[in-house]
Amino acid sequence: MVVNIFFLKKFFFLDTKKSKVRIRKKPLFLQKTRQKMPELPEVETLCRQLKKVVLNKTIQGIEIIDPKLTMIGEAVGRKITAVTRRGKALEIHLDNDKIIVLHLRMTGRLLWQNDRQDLPAHTRFTIAFAQGSLICIDPRRFATFVMRDHHPGGVVIGDPLHSCSANQLEELARNRKLPVKSFLMDQRRIAGIGNIYACEMLYEASVNPWRKTCSLSLREWEGIAAAAKRILKRAVACRGTSISDWRDLFGQKGDYQHELNVYARDRGLCRRCHGMILRERLSGRGTYFCPSCQK
Repeated sequence: MVVNIFFLKKFFFLDTKKSKVRIRKKPLFLQKTRQKMPELPEVETLCRQLKKVVLNKTIQGIEIIDPKLTMIGEAVGRKITAVTRRGKALEIHLDNDKIIVLHLRMTGRLLWQNDRQDLPAHTRFTIAFAQGSLICIDPRRFATFVMRDHHPGGVVIGDPLHSCSANQLEELARNRKLPVKSFLMDQRRIAGIGNIYACEMLYEASVNPWRKTCSLSLREWEGIAAAAKRILKRAVACRGTSISDWRDLFGQKGDYQHELNVYARDRGLCRRCHGMILRERLSGRGTYFCPSCQK
């Protein structure tokens, strides 16, 4: 009888060193998917939508509802000259050369209201304009909202939505031994890639998430770079992935969840080789992959 070790690990904790087997309280495929932090496509969606409603508009007022946040009163009366994105952070540029930096973190989202309505639950701050209000909703209160005089230090590799060079990736990873998925999600090196899209990129490139970065060939990095550009552009066109609480600026769900190949599909069939998709933890994050065709 042949025993599939990956199948057993979905139902049991296997401790080969101590020769113990502990039954899981609940199989992983029955557990709820973790709340999803907005990643590059979701933040890029907000950036593009914000440009259409607040660019060249004057901030008439800011109301801080959560005392955990600091009031930035010097933004009131200033005109917005640009809205940009750096990794997973939104940057709102003002006509006094200041920048409002907003990072949504785990559960933050933005909502635009054209007229006065009751504020939604978990509202942390509002920014008022003549034509409507921008509202930040954040149940877990992790989002940050600060004013800066300049950009923070840059990452090593440029924005993967626009430029993700295989040569740069290969050079940076050449002497590193961490898993390739952890490397792609390191915001100090490549800003914007999170758990969902890292899983999807590695699946499309047929690379196992646990592979050491130094073991990948230039050809494999070329596959990852091409997958990153294609998947991120497509996800932006779909206004992100709504598998938990993500909504765009106007309260609408994204559509990329319908195109996911591995993420949140554990114990489903691989669409490429018909093997079983698994979910294992890597660096504390649920990692979805096909062990049959990701080598």
